[in-house]
Amino acid sequence: MHATGETERGRPGANVVLAMLLLVYTFNFLDRQILGILAQPIKADLGLTDAQFGAVGGLAFALLYSVLGVPLAMLADRTSRSAVIAGSLAVWSGFTALCGVATGYWQLFLFRLGVGVGEAGGVAPSYALIADYFPPEKRARALAIYSLGVPVGLAGGTLLGAYIAALVDWRTAFIVMGVAGIILAPIFKSVVRDVPKAPAATAAAPVGQTFGILARKPAFWLMAVAAGCSSLCGYGLALWTPSVLMRSFGFDLITTGQFMGSILLVGGTAGVFAGGWFADRLGKTDRGWYAKLPTIAWAITVPTFAFGLLSPSPALAWPLLLIPNAMNILWLGPVTTAVQHLVPRHMRATASGSFLLINNLIGLGVGPLLMGTLSDMLKSTYGIESLRYAAVGCLAFYALAAVLMTFAIRPLRRDWVEDVA
Repeated sequence: MHATGETERGRPGANVVLAMLLLVYTFNFLDRQILGILAQPIKADLGLTDAQFGAVGGLAFALLYSVLGVPLAMLADRTSRSAVIAGSLAVWSGFTALCGVATGYWQLFLFRLGVGVGEAGGVAPSYALIADYFPPEKRARALAIYSLGVPVGLAGGTLLGAYIAALVDWRTAFIVMGVAGIILAPIFKSVVRDVPKAPAATAAAPVGQTFGILARKPAFWLMAVAAGCSSLCGYGLALWTPSVLMRSFGFDLITTGQFMGSILLVGGTAGVFAGGWFADRLGKTDRGWYAKLPTIAWAITVPTFAFGLLSPSPALAWPLLLIPNAMNILWLGPVTTAVQHLVPRHMRATASGSFLLINNLIGLGVGPLLMGTLSDMLKSTYGIESLRYAAVGCLAFYALAAVLMTFAIRPLRRDWVEDVA
């Protein structure tokens, strides 16, 4: 089941599956981050306020993305995880392309709603597939490698979006990204195969049964809300930091793309991989490390992000922002692995969907909109610097995430479900 080469019955090896899942996840965040780098031309073209753009970047995406994650995860548990992922990729890529033809606020809002519908079916089944293909002692590293799609996609979306928009226009950037994802969907489906379910787990458990198990475990609630608080800041900063750089440092589109892309790629990849590696290494003897590592990382994130965002010069801001862009994403490998071990194997995708529901309702639903709304409120006092101070104010949620995750350490040791052969 956990071989890394070519497996029986024509199924690809674990490393091939992981590479394909990483590619799809990269497209997931390419399509999300492209909106952030294109904020200024989109707002100018469609006449949007910061609050309206925050709603498009967060609330529009989160509404159905969060809610549909659980039923699509159940569908993946009951049918084919790889088929659900491929179909989701085709749907979100199609709506991404449609964003390029939007002519107003509500049209763009509805198209982003559609992107969220598609992406709802991508992540939870991917977590479950990785847990199927990799043994427990390698699982956090595998999930961390998969999670590299976040920084790689964020960096790629920033750079590609900036260059395409600068050379052509912002609409073309959306269309190019969307069409590329549509082409990838059938290729993914032809390569990736599900691991056959054990006879006792051929039928996925009802969502009520799965959520009933999770609801009785304090570790689940503490980790989900802590991750949500982190995502509130993370998604808000991903959407708005390009605009902060343009307003505060006078960057053009290309310079902003290069600055952000380099930070996200270098810092993000280092942080994600470090989280998975240390969790696998330290978690062998103490499962509490799957919660301890994010706690430490978020405690470092708050001051370093604040100093970076308030830096007077780009030369000082770059190294200061590099540190928190590694630390704020370190949690992905440890926490997503821990969620997989709160339930039996045949409930994993549904458990991940339940976790993502809470995480994304808080993170995506609140973060970008809150930051944009605060910026509008602070404009009379701080002018063009209002967005910078709105971003700094929201860093308090990283501190809250660290506190909540600290309380998750002890219950996680008790709630952990070991793999059964």
